[in-house]
Amino acid sequence: MFDLTPSRRRRDLSPAEFGRDFIRDFFYPESWFDLGLKADIKEKPTEYIVEAELPGVNKEQIVVEFRDNTLTISAQQNEEINEEKPNYVRRERRQGTIKRRFYVENVNSEKIAAEYKDGLLTITLPKLKEDTPDNYRIDIK
Repeated sequence: MFDLTPSRRRRDLSPAEFGRDFIRDFFYPESWFDLGLKADIKEKPTEYIVEAELPGVNKEQIVVEFRDNTLTISAQQNEEINEEKPNYVRRERRQGTIKRRFYVENVNSEKIAAEYKDGLLTITLPKLKEDTPDNYRIDIK
């Protein structure tokens, strides 16, 4: 149904990596692009519902595509501050691209709908046919 296998490299236990997380976290705090796109997926009898968190992104920066039974959500953020103030010690910009793909079968691609509100993208994927149980208990006589 869905390909939902999260993975994370565990190189942080090697001696060469010792202390790098502290330095990186102190000088380069993580943005949501570094953490990955968080998504919740619900299955109902007639549809799938995908809720993806995209805080701080404008609707125009989000692209949702469905092709070959694969739902792709991507977003690009380029935040620039053009304020001129003297004596800056540090100025930060946000820039990055994020993309997630989910394999989904039995979807009516012509009726997929998406809504974006308050940093939450909700995608409704209607099923082609309603799920019927494929396992039954058989009474023995």
